[in-house]
Order: sequence, then structure tokens, then C-alpha cells
Amino acid sequence: MGKIKNKSYGFFICFITGLLVGTLIGTVIITVLISYRMDEQYKKIISLENTIQDRDAKLEKLENSINSYAVVLKNVEIYILDNEEIDELDKIDIEKAIKEKYSTLLGKEVKTMDPDILVEVVDKRILKIDKKEYRVNIKKLILTESLKIYVDVRVVNS
Repeated sequence: MGKIKNKSYGFFICFITGLLVGTLIGTVIITVLISYRMDEQYKKIISLENTIQDRDAKLEKLENSINSYAVVLKNVEIYILDNEEIDELDKIDIEKAIKEKYSTLLGKEVKTMDPDILVEVVDKRILKIDKKEYRVNIKKLILTESLKIYVDVRVVNS
């Protein structure tokens, strides 16, 4: 009976030793594979960060060169001076109609625009909105990247 115990004990020791050696070899192989992939990903991240830095530098230079050479009209803003005769919905429609007149200027250089001609586009014009007629008088025009027009609107008596 003593021999049977020794054989089973020896088998158990051999099994545990094989299990530990296999686990150790598997861990080493997995560590090598994962570290190789991590190094490859790290190299890729570094190269992408360098690409991003290069492109950011180019973009900044381009923006500076564009901003220094030409100022472009980006927005049209209409301000209607207070007038109790006109309700809010009509004011919105008047603003929309005036903005449509100036919408073709968006994206053009400010240097090429003549403020006197810009005033004449809607100054002393009559707009028909919802069966009502409104006379538009431009009080002030500011021409920068944003065209700001201050307008006085009166109801035309028919």
C-alpha cells in the first residue's frame, strides 16, 4: 500500500510541476507578444502626434497669412431702431428681407466693397410685407468682418 501512495504522490507532483512550468511559459509568451504590440502601437501614436503637430503648425501659418492679407465679410447683422408702430413678427420679416439683399456679399473681401453703394441697396426703399408697406432708411452702416446696418423703419401711409 505504501507504493501506491508514492506513485500517486509522484504523479501529483509531476502534474503540478508541469502545470506551473506550462503556466510560466505561457505567461512569458503572452508577455512578449503583448509588449511587441504595445511597442508598435506606441510608435504609431508618436508618429500620429507628430503629424498632428505638423498640421497644426501649417494651419496656424495659413490662418495667419489669410487673416493678414484679406478681411472677408462673414456675417450681416441688421438692427432695427425702436419703433412702436411695427410688431415683432414684421421686424423679423424686414430683417430677413434686408439680409437677403446683402447675402451675395458674404465671403467677399471688405476692401473691394464701397460703403456708399452698400447704403444705396436698401436706403429709402419700400418693402411690402403682409399687405403693409414699410420705408427703410439706413441710419448707420459699419463694415468690418461683420456688416452691421442700423435701420429706421416707418409705415408708409397709403
